[in-house]
Amino acid sequence: MSRLPVLLSFLAFPVAAEPLDPPNLTVVPRTAAEAARIAGVLAPPTDFSAPEAFEAMPGGAASVRARDTADAFSLSSGNMPFEREMDFKLGNGLFRKLWVASPSSTQASDGLGPLYNARGCQNCHLKDGRGHVPEGPGDDAVSMFLRLSVPGGPTPEGIEEWIATSAEPTYGGQLQDFAAPGLAPEGRMRIDWQEVPVTLGDGTVVTLRKPSYSIEDPGYGPLAAGVMLSPRVTPQMIGLGLLEAIPAADILTHADPDDRDGDGISGRPSFVWSAEADAPMLGRFGLKAGAPTVLQQSAAAFSGDMGIANALFPEPWGECTEAQAACRAAPHGIEPGKRDNLEIDRTGLALTAFYARNLAVPERRRVEHPQVLRGKQLFHEAGCPACHVPKFVTHRLKDQPEQSFQLIWPYTDLLLHDMGEGLADGRPEGRATGREWRTAPLWGIGLTEQVSGHANFLHDGRARSILEAVLWHGGEAEAARARVMALPAPDRAALVAFVEDL
Repeated sequence: MSRLPVLLSFLAFPVAAEPLDPPNLTVVPRTAAEAARIAGVLAPPTDFSAPEAFEAMPGGAASVRARDTADAFSLSSGNMPFEREMDFKLGNGLFRKLWVASPSSTQASDGLGPLYNARGCQNCHLKDGRGHVPEGPGDDAVSMFLRLSVPGGPTPEGIEEWIATSAEPTYGGQLQDFAAPGLAPEGRMRIDWQEVPVTLGDGTVVTLRKPSYSIEDPGYGPLAAGVMLSPRVTPQMIGLGLLEAIPAADILTHADPDDRDGDGISGRPSFVWSAEADAPMLGRFGLKAGAPTVLQQSAAAFSGDMGIANALFPEPWGECTEAQAACRAAPHGIEPGKRDNLEIDRTGLALTAFYARNLAVPERRRVEHPQVLRGKQLFHEAGCPACHVPKFVTHRLKDQPEQSFQLIWPYTDLLLHDMGEGLADGRPEGRATGREWRTAPLWGIGLTEQVSGHANFLHDGRARSILEAVLWHGGEAEAARARVMALPAPDRAALVAFVEDL
């Protein structure tokens, strides 16, 4: 079966149809009449007595029926042509692959590290779901790590409002808690918790848990003064290709950095450097929208999390800094005759991105239930759609039939928002300040416990329920949070039921 459609989209690096759209998209422009019809479809609802048309299919025709299974996030796009299923399976194999340190007799799988956070993509994204917070000394932190940076550093040409930061000079951009034989890990993340009670309007008390982070057993000496730590729990993987296929112009329509409409919401686009296009591009992926495409995000994870050299990040030592001389001198997996002279070749990287791009969004389960419909109305009345934009229509795409011209319901604007001091990590990233986060997509969120075995949410997993996640919202979301806090218990339950059905 031919892999040409997916491989050529990466290898050829075609010019994007719009400057800020991913370079792998071959777009059919919309006519004025079609744009007008789409605007009508995307209008907010006025009747909450019944579901909207196609609302039960959050991923459009790419949605899948995946009820009562722990593999609900691991299925291919429901509209995937049969001839492309092999690409998905091959990408899944690479996603599940366990890499080994060099030297090794298994040359196709060596090159791990020398410092790393996991041996394979699936270790962090178990069942393609959400990572978990280590709950005690005996629990692992494989699906959670700390980003590291210090103030100051270069700024990319052509991107305004970039906040200058650099990787920590000794430890690099993230703390890596595993190492190849003969090397020391960089250290261990420590989490200390503080209980924070919150009283709701009806007198109900909800206890939140507030984390603080530190690094124990640093393996390469003290960290730089002023180092900034930011925790990251791996997010779920579904719907990434559909998010990538949203026209950049449609995302930018929701941006209001100066809050000109006075609603208190000032979403800002994240512009980042695209290693594929060698130009600035709209950031869509990552907790602070630091990656522009699925392929670049995949390549960055291969390099940063596993130390696997690839076409976009070809350094064989991954995150090892110049201060870590033994790490840089350690054996790596680039041997004479290896394809593309990389530890994962261009074909493998493209297949992994194809898999990630086509993990399907499950269908809604209770879209017609009266409590869910009541919760939807409350969601809108509270102002949540100002950031969690319900729906978009994707580009018409010549070479990606799964993502082409779909009405999707991701409940995100993919923009940066000030979430207040409670959720601030104090660490800027690109254009994002230390108080800003990208709006998280909500589709599939109610299946988290079914897939991942827990119901922990937000960037560091501190929230143990949907309600706790809402109560952590501040900044631009403060008014919406206050409205939710004032709801009577039955309405709060309806709101949560709606979110859990997404």
